[in-house]
Amino acid sequence: MPGVMDDKSLKKLEQLSTLIELTALINSTLETREVRRRAIEAATRLTGAETGSIILIDKETGELFFEVALGEKGDKLKEVRLKKGQGIAGWVAEHGETVVVLDVQSDPRFFKGADKKSEFVTHDLVCAPVRTKEKILGVLQVINKRSGKFDREDADILEALSNQVAVAVENANLYQELKETFYGTAQALAETIEKRDPYTGGHTRRVMNYSLAIGRSMGLGRAELENLKLSAILHDIGKIGIRDCVLLKEGRLEPEELKAMQMHPGYGSEILGHIRQLRDIVPGVRGHHEKHDGTGYPDGLKDGDIHLSARIIAVADTYDAMTTDRPYRKALSAETAFSELRKYAGRQFDPGIVEAFFTAWKEGEIVL
Repeated sequence: MPGVMDDKSLKKLEQLSTLIELTALINSTLETREVRRRAIEAATRLTGAETGSIILIDKETGELFFEVALGEKGDKLKEVRLKKGQGIAGWVAEHGETVVVLDVQSDPRFFKGADKKSEFVTHDLVCAPVRTKEKILGVLQVINKRSGKFDREDADILEALSNQVAVAVENANLYQELKETFYGTAQALAETIEKRDPYTGGHTRRVMNYSLAIGRSMGLGRAELENLKLSAILHDIGKIGIRDCVLLKEGRLEPEELKAMQMHPGYGSEILGHIRQLRDIVPGVRGHHEKHDGTGYPDGLKDGDIHLSARIIAVADTYDAMTTDRPYRKALSAETAFSELRKYAGRQFDPGIVEAFFTAWKEGEIVL
């Protein structure tokens, strides 16, 4: 009957619709890990495969490594690395051609080590190169068709998906490189300010590590941890506005000097406040000297009115100050420092954060 689609045409239309939907999903994130995970889930769904993996090329060695693999035993494959050209995946990466292999165990290119490592039996597969215009990034493969055998249509749909995955992976990689460059620049800036005071060397990095340990112990999400990390790196950025005669003074500060030193959180928030993209970290920088009972500075906030990042950094910052040698005293032991934090919990510090830090320390989560 004219105008009525047959089953094959309906299947193709459904696949195309699903491909568009999944491509949009893959490209909706710039997190490299998430892009790769979504890519495999899309590939297995489109082709009706039991499992799948994305295998990327190591830029330095040229070897292939399993970045993400679906299935209960997928994690074991992350330990497997293929030499250039090794295995079916290596052949596809080297030649840039999609292959459909219906009897994998008999194919001379097959690398049996992957099955041995994962305790998984590969029967048939489709493997497609993940490539941009300039280069091949790796391969995307689906394994063991749930119903029937893989065919050319499966290869075509996997090729179409892999082309979109390549763009998403490349964008995510570029974003990750930019983010790492930004964090590195922020760290370098913070450490430059540290160089003014020889007694605080490494302070920024330690406060960052302690803050992240607390955040992980509290179960913070990825976005919250990223904001916390940047807040911790830049928490003392305002000290750039403090005169050396105050910042570097050995011994107790006079009242006017103390007042000048207490300006640095405000200076920091003012500096960062001009950068729209950093607005989420300003409260952590501005509030890291606020106290739980409202006696801190610069705004005299108390309890829950103090931003969570600021409350975390306050604990990490004080712990590092206590466990670091200063001109006027020797460093305290970790045990003594935690006793002090607990002593002032509920007054100077958020009690829950002190306990989260103590738990992280006892569980060996603290990176020194």
